[in-house]
Amino acid sequence: MLAEVTDATVSPDASSAGPELFVLINPGSGDTDAQERRAVIARVFGEAGRRFRFVELEGPWDLAKASEAACSLAHPDGGIVVAVGGDGTLNTVAQAAWKRGCVLGVLPQGTFNLFGREWGIAQDLETAARVLLDAQPQPVQVGQINDRIFLVNASLGLYPQLLQDREAFKKQLGRHRWVAALAGLTTILQWRSQLALEIEMDGQRTLLKTPTLFVGNNRLQLERVGMEPHVASRVGEGCLAALIVKPISTWTMVWLMLRGAFGRLGDADEVRSFAFRTVTVRALRRRRMKVAADGEVGVMTPPLMFKVADRPLLLMVPRPEDRAPVE
Repeated sequence: MLAEVTDATVSPDASSAGPELFVLINPGSGDTDAQERRAVIARVFGEAGRRFRFVELEGPWDLAKASEAACSLAHPDGGIVVAVGGDGTLNTVAQAAWKRGCVLGVLPQGTFNLFGREWGIAQDLETAARVLLDAQPQPVQVGQINDRIFLVNASLGLYPQLLQDREAFKKQLGRHRWVAALAGLTTILQWRSQLALEIEMDGQRTLLKTPTLFVGNNRLQLERVGMEPHVASRVGEGCLAALIVKPISTWTMVWLMLRGAFGRLGDADEVRSFAFRTVTVRALRRRRMKVAADGEVGVMTPPLMFKVADRPLLLMVPRPEDRAPVE
């Protein structure tokens, strides 16, 4: 089913104002009502005389299909697909944009918004929308796990479970940072499983056990948790970064969580980190595995290949003078 598209009222000379914008608002992201976000975006784009349309979604479950439909409409005439939501929403829309070769614009509206923050995109919706009108397309690195790309991170083991539990907590207590911290602590206290993995990199194979494997494509996130600078600095420059935790006790895991919160994770003896371009992961005694990509959890069949995607994503990046300071 092709997503329904509605036209917005624009000025008569809108055709000269720049490429048309195809806007997808995830009704499940952010703290503000979707209709309020829609009204703000319509006002900003309308006042600028910019051509734009809203691609309608029946609900969060419809986002992938709607993204593909938006790209089908945008691609022939060089239009821009605009994702409004958190990192998970941006990931879903980016999948379609990357596959089709469309330019992606983002208006961050989630809890952490790490992708938007790294590229200097304002967290305030009206400000971000105004800045988008003057932004320029720029190729940016994305990670890939098998046939799925990720913008911020991808992971196995404990971290996907933490994300699932966090969403359950947020449905009950609201979308707040303290809720995410509480959910994380609860998950760690209950977690007992270890992954038995074979890691292949540069022709070398290593067997190991770990509660979680974390792969990052967002330098800002890695710097905030305190990953070693010589590893974090290579992210975005043709490499991803991996973080592997040694088998440890529950309370040591809690201690690591606190170290990460204070930016001291990289120098912990229990953590190994390294930069890479391609890593293949095989799971021993597991036919299927939970995999998280930018906060969205799914199931994949090993082997899993983590790599820098062969081609970049085209992202609308603010002009230097319009970039928001990192918070």
